Amino acid sequence: MVLLDNDGFLLALTKMFQSSRSSGSVLITMKKYDGRTTRKAPSSADNLCLMRATNSKKKISTVLSNKEVTKFQMSYATLLRGNMDALKKHDKTKEKKTLKRKDI
Repeated sequence: MVLLDNDGFLLALTKMFQSSRSSGSVLITMKKYDGRTTRKAPSSADNLCLMRATNSKKKISTVLSNKEVTKFQMSYATLLRGNMDALKKHDKTKEKKTLKRKDI
């Protein structure tokens, strides 16, 4: 897993979305991070967030401090809006047919 800075993470995430546009998926996780894997332990007042993204070939991650969250979140939201256009429409006709069969 590659630990990147915030801007590098967003660039790599954009490349992941572009590479998985035709087929594949990108999984993104976010969790609270206490810094136990680094040599320098963070102060208790500094809340950190670990953000990971992975597709079938590559894993990337970044650590956000509470000071950087708003800037990162705005850039991340823009990135998601720009790359969510390749989603497939949900076919509702199949659901209606299965509901009718269950009612009978």
